[in-house]
Amino acid sequence: MKIRTWCRKIVSFDKYATARSVVSRPITSSAAHAAFSDPDAPEAESSDDPCIIQTKDLLRRSSNGSGTGLHVLDLLDRGLLQPDRALYNSMLRRCTQLRKVNEGRLVCAHVLKSMFKHDRLIHNTILNMYAKCGLMDEARKLFDEMPVTDMVTWTTMITGYSQNNQSDGAVALFPQMLRMGLQPNEFTLSSLLKALGFWPSDKCGRQLHAYCLKYGYCSNLYVGSALVDMYTRHDRIDEARSIFCLLVNKNEVSWNALIAGYSRKGEGEHALCMLQEMLRAGFEPTHFTYSSVFGALSATGSLEQGKWVHAHMIKSGGQLIEFVGNALLDMYAKSGSIEDAEKVFYRLLRRDLVSWNSLLTGYAKHGHGRECVRKFEEMLRRGIQPNDITFLCVLNACSHAGLLDEGQYYFRLMKKYNVEARVVHHVTIVDLLGRAGLLDRAKKFIEEMTIEPTAEIWGALLGACRMHKDMKLGAYAAERVFELNPNDSGPLVLLSNIYASAGRWGEVVKVRRMMQKNGVKKEPACSWVDIENKVHMFVANDDSHPHGKEIRKMWEEVSAKIKEIGYVPDTSHVLFFADKQERESRLQHHSEKLALAFALLKTPPGSTIRIKKNIRVCGDCHSAFKFASKVLDREIILRDTNRFHHFHDGSCSCGDYW
Repeated sequence: MKIRTWCRKIVSFDKYATARSVVSRPITSSAAHAAFSDPDAPEAESSDDPCIIQTKDLLRRSSNGSGTGLHVLDLLDRGLLQPDRALYNSMLRRCTQLRKVNEGRLVCAHVLKSMFKHDRLIHNTILNMYAKCGLMDEARKLFDEMPVTDMVTWTTMITGYSQNNQSDGAVALFPQMLRMGLQPNEFTLSSLLKALGFWPSDKCGRQLHAYCLKYGYCSNLYVGSALVDMYTRHDRIDEARSIFCLLVNKNEVSWNALIAGYSRKGEGEHALCMLQEMLRAGFEPTHFTYSSVFGALSATGSLEQGKWVHAHMIKSGGQLIEFVGNALLDMYAKSGSIEDAEKVFYRLLRRDLVSWNSLLTGYAKHGHGRECVRKFEEMLRRGIQPNDITFLCVLNACSHAGLLDEGQYYFRLMKKYNVEARVVHHVTIVDLLGRAGLLDRAKKFIEEMTIEPTAEIWGALLGACRMHKDMKLGAYAAERVFELNPNDSGPLVLLSNIYASAGRWGEVVKVRRMMQKNGVKKEPACSWVDIENKVHMFVANDDSHPHGKEIRKMWEEVSAKIKEIGYVPDTSHVLFFADKQERESRLQHHSEKLALAFALLKTPPGSTIRIKKNIRVCGDCHSAFKFASKVLDREIILRDTNRFHHFHDGSCSCGDYW
């Protein structure tokens, strides 16, 4: 946009000088001049004089489909208008503004037949139009044919490649530009840095950073903001923060670049802190700011902070346009409030495919399988074309809700919509069959797939074998996973758990020795709760918390109450050899139970308790939470790696199908 403004200034003298000199006059037999309005000025009333060209008429089609295709070009060919650089530039800029590609090609063809066929300024405007409309092949062809180029020409091409996600083209042009003896400006460097943000490594970005330092561009607002963005995209947030702090002048783009960096890393707390700093510095957040913050908070499931940011956006007059509305919807769904996600969906100014996919994903994660299917059918009736993500959402919902026939039907339906089934879709079907206990059918499905089975596909079968305690098939699936991905701890941990659940301790020892030999480590389980804007984290048998004694006492009280109404500890989930008493004791100090006890101590009676866990919830804790929700008369929402569990009045939203 800046380059476009800069280019506009270059031609402004010619444009307005010509406009002043070609005032409207009666048409004579000789070639007549005509006045035309500035395309950036407000549109005036239409004139009856065919030679006075208003902005809205610049791209008017030829009458009766004859001539060049454009009315103004027809007037030029008939001699009723004199060829003029400002007129051509106005038409080309209008094509760029409205993304009128076909009309732009007509103007370009006419220019190349006119006295301006070698005019560098007009060629730069054509290049800008092609680049802004995504026609980089046509832009490159014109660029290579231009007899004379300047810094604006090269900057336009580099910016075009960068904006059209063709980083290779932008990076390749820069050294050629330097060899031509041209000095890049702030727009050249900022566009190139944007392209290098998507480069495989940060090596070239660091070299360009050194160039910017050498020539004093690092303090420039545009270059500095682009450096921040480039480093965050290469996961170097500390370097990005340092550059940001050194910027004397900052704007919304600078702040957004750093906040988006924290969002991509899933660091919701830092993103929120940066938003607060931005507000204290007197800057107004943009839709991009809110979208990034909502994305960061969805990764951490920080519902209360998300509600605060949402409230601030409403007070600031922000509207639920597509991308920020979709980010807000996703934040509510991933933070455990599917009801708020639905409200956002219905209040969106416009619902696109991402909106529908976000809501379908939310339904799937919260165990609302039938609602997800109904919404998907409504989406199809509205004529919205589903993509691979849409089908993945629906298949996941069917898997989590036990909708076996529906899941298989929608998997076949993908062909009708020309959506190719990827590995993740096959994984979901294996999971669907496996959860239903159809292990042999799941194995047969894998063997008959048209694609080569991956570790993820065999891993889904292994998980089902763990659920249904099929040791033989589980061992077979674990071997396949280990062959394909020997560094993954998941299959060996699952196989160890299968053997432990069956009391095959000798086999457990063998698997764990294999894990030690291969350097495979199990991810430790942990659970956490957000209370009064502070995160409290727990691991199993945790004695380190300052309120440890009160937490244990609280859980003992809860445990006694739920045992009175039928809770029986399931010691099969203690995966090491010990006597019954010790196994029961171990069960009582799982991380999610400690988190629940702490939340009971620190939250008002009757309020909803929200707990997150980094791995799948164990079966005994799931059972205990159902009973606890009844005796405590509290809703408990637990988010694990797979889904949400809403415990209320003794039951779970998953219907025990998990």
